[in-house]
Amino acid sequence: MKMKKFLNDPDNIVRELLEGLYYSNMDKLELLPNNLVVSKQLGDRERVHIVTLGGTGHEPGLTGYVGQGMLDICAPGDIFAAPGPDLCFEAISIAHNASKGAGVLLIVLNHSGDMMTANLVMEKVEAAGMNVRKIITRDDVSVSGQQPEERRGLVGCVPLFKLCGAATADGRSLDEVYRIAERFMGNMATVTVATRGATHPQTGSSIAVFGEDEMEIGMGQHGEDSGQRMGLKSADETAEILLARLLEHISFKFGDKALVLLSGSGSTTLMELLIVFRHVHALLEEKGVAVGAQWVGEIMTVQEAAGFQLCVAAMDDELLSYWNMECNTPYYRV
Repeated sequence: MKMKKFLNDPDNIVRELLEGLYYSNMDKLELLPNNLVVSKQLGDRERVHIVTLGGTGHEPGLTGYVGQGMLDICAPGDIFAAPGPDLCFEAISIAHNASKGAGVLLIVLNHSGDMMTANLVMEKVEAAGMNVRKIITRDDVSVSGQQPEERRGLVGCVPLFKLCGAATADGRSLDEVYRIAERFMGNMATVTVATRGATHPQTGSSIAVFGEDEMEIGMGQHGEDSGQRMGLKSADETAEILLARLLEHISFKFGDKALVLLSGSGSTTLMELLIVFRHVHALLEEKGVAVGAQWVGEIMTVQEAAGFQLCVAAMDDELLSYWNMECNTPYYRV
């Protein structure tokens, strides 16, 4: 299939995009010959370091959040594919040495390839006697009836990077950072909606096909899940459907504060996202829930897919303080 994308050799896509990220952010990042993306804050002092892994093709996620106050190292894979365990073990080893004994938190999105790599890596980590804990993000509640362990990791990993990165900067121990991560994820959820699938930039193959007046709630990150197809709704109607699904899983009380993230999938315009966000904001305020933290934009994409992910979390004062702490990465700064 002929693609209209500004690319060179498909076999060199990953290296070229990482070089572009590095050359445009040389004050924040290092790019190693094996493609590890490393923060220039690595080893700045004794503290917990944070590592993640995952496929490329979702820019700015995940490599775009390496830097001060978020990720220390990202081990990127091929397009939509997990990296191998050797690369991830090297990332953890580098981070572990840089932590000066404080340890490493490995954040893993619940996708089969990522999980397979992470499980193999943790076997090697345990054999090496490293101080490492693994936490798995399972924020996708789009598909009704799924058990929590079946839910995939979506854009909710990005605020987790921010909160954990702030906690490490605050000098919290590995166990404390882990507990903060668990507390956040225990009251955080994400729903996806799509109106068009993506094409794989190396093969040109289409990922999910839609009718002209059709949308789908719950097709996952790449289109791997079978969600609920329906006719295209207005911005307000879509916001109401998605927020209702999220509130089945989040325990808000009157007077609580929420984090709301709206991440475009790649080709949905900022105009549309802002119109949806404005109604989500109003709906929460009607329920007595204040939006204490927010982010609207392309946070984790799927090439030129159309649609968005809506992520909502209940926030306490400590989480909000960590959300507002300074960070400086290529695609998020405070």
